[in-house]
Amino acid sequence: MSYGARDEKSLPGTISRRRFVRTALMAAVPMMVPGVAMAALRLPGTKPRSLSFYNLHTGESLKRTYFEDGDYVPEALHEINYVLRDFRTGQVKTIDPRLLDLLVGIHRNLETSKPFDVISGYRSPATNAMLHARSEGVAVHSLHIQGKAIDIRVPGRALVALRRTAMSLRGGGVGYYPHSDFVHVDTGRVRYW
Repeated sequence: MSYGARDEKSLPGTISRRRFVRTALMAAVPMMVPGVAMAALRLPGTKPRSLSFYNLHTGESLKRTYFEDGDYVPEALHEINYVLRDFRTGQVKTIDPRLLDLLVGIHRNLETSKPFDVISGYRSPATNAMLHARSEGVAVHSLHIQGKAIDIRVPGRALVALRRTAMSLRGGGVGYYPHSDFVHVDTGRVRYW
């Protein structure tokens, strides 16, 4: 799967067909899907975007620049997909790049260089069904199944500050779980719980 046209050659002043189609589709999606948030978060178009993660269940760490020169970096996205995989089954799913961009916005607003502690990234349908059977707090049709949600905390930052920051960006849903010590962030419609 390709996330960008980094290796395509084009003439100066022209735009590749792939980039044109991708840009047109990205612009059209919010108009086609009712209830999907138009993120208030606006990241500069060509500024590099990096993220670092520590997966609490696997012990894996990753720090990668996943966007540079105005495009997503496929190799970095694949590595992020892997570290955010369903640790129970080993299944990997493409993580929504908008979720990554939202995490960059959160990281910048929290003014920290600490990695995100990952409680839950992608969940397979089987894992989600098992968790739903154990807890009414797990949605049947969770956005974790679609690679559009993550449960996180940030070392050195209060959970309430993480929640407030995520809510201020209006990039999707934000769930607050102080007893479990994490905040849920997703790229669905804007809502809070």
